[in-house]
Amino acid sequence: MQERPYEQIELALSDGVLRITLSRPERKNAMGPQMVNELLYALDDAKDDPDVRVVVFTGAGKAFCAGGDLKQMSGGGDGPELEPKGDYADLLLRFTTLHKPTVARVNGVAMGGGLGIVAACDFALAAESAKMGTPEIKRGLFPMMIMAVLMRTVSRRPLLEMMLLGDKLTAADAARVELINRAVPDETLDAEVDALTAKLSAQSPTAMRMGLAAWHHQADQDLADAVPWLQTQLFAILGTEDAREGLTAFFEKRAPQWTGR
Repeated sequence: MQERPYEQIELALSDGVLRITLSRPERKNAMGPQMVNELLYALDDAKDDPDVRVVVFTGAGKAFCAGGDLKQMSGGGDGPELEPKGDYADLLLRFTTLHKPTVARVNGVAMGGGLGIVAACDFALAAESAKMGTPEIKRGLFPMMIMAVLMRTVSRRPLLEMMLLGDKLTAADAARVELINRAVPDETLDAEVDALTAKLSAQSPTAMRMGLAAWHHQADQDLADAVPWLQTQLFAILGTEDAREGLTAFFEKRAPQWTGR
């Protein structure tokens, strides 16, 4: 990963897993333009780095992310040394083009825009003490942008209830409506995340990249268009080195050695 002058996020790469920590604990990791911009740089670098197999998002301190920093919404704050890359809308869309699995480690409150990151991730594990929700309605606002990713994760009735009432969900409730994969005891959150990322990072990078790209491409297609297009992607992945290695390893009854090609 490229070294950059981040001020509001922290990065740590180990064994193919990149952990991105939102780091404004004094503000419960609320996101403003600067943090969003730094996240855009981090995701773009992660996409291009072959050493990164999985990306984990979490928050410093006792919160995941309290949402948008209302005090910064009308300001700049792109950081002193990083040119602006985009805004929160660009950040949500980056998840669809990263082509590497993402995991939200929800260690505390995740509200508004912070919940958008949780919903945009491919996996989400939350501590049982975590609270999630869209409180915008209580401030005369509405979770406009994150509605697009929430409705791809949560079904209609519980999502409308969450957005129109603005009530907080427990981690157990969030799991029930499939906003997260599961709630786990606070003391085992790290172990659960580590176990998941270890399994993901052991998979073929090529299959992961092509599979996630296909997933996002076909998500809004009609079935009549999606099936023949996915057939072309099957032929494409069959031609990769990792596919040949995976099939050979299967017949030779050994563990595959992925090259990422």
